[in-house]
Amino acid sequence: MASSSSYNSPCAACKFLRRKCLPGCIFAPYFPPEEPQKFANVHKIFGASNVTKLLNELLPHQREDAVNSLAYEAEARVRDPVYGCVGAISFLQRQVQKLQKELDSANADLLRFACNDMPPPSLSVPPQIPQRSFSARFGNNNESASGGEFYRPSPTTTYSYPYSLPWTDTSSEDINDGGGNL
Repeated sequence: MASSSSYNSPCAACKFLRRKCLPGCIFAPYFPPEEPQKFANVHKIFGASNVTKLLNELLPHQREDAVNSLAYEAEARVRDPVYGCVGAISFLQRQVQKLQKELDSANADLLRFACNDMPPPSLSVPPQIPQRSFSARFGNNNESASGGEFYRPSPTTTYSYPYSLPWTDTSSEDINDGGGNL
């Protein structure tokens, strides 16, 4: 059983709203008196009336998750009024992209070292991008001038496609520079 001092103290919501905390208070289980800032942020962003309506519409086992989500979003909005949680998510996504590029680069280096195709990058030799080519034969030598002559390349034309590897692409801006718009 709780001590008499914690039993009689109002929840953070009732204390903030300066009202008497009744035994059936919907805020009491989720906004304890030890965490007054939690309710203050939620009230500032969402409003006590809206939170009350939301909690009354939810089943009792869903309320705790809803309050935790509201508290997290409210805290994020207080810290970053423009983006809120989206700013944190975008930051983490940029970190994931940066780390993916680093991982791809490390895998490419590992592959080069394993195949002994290239010297290690510490020797100041610029890395070579492999050229991929294919031979294609267009047209048929038996075609007459009935429309097949519009485009007739040489019987064996070799096309060379320089593929830029994702970890060597320098055209995209660096993630550390602030990285893009939302």
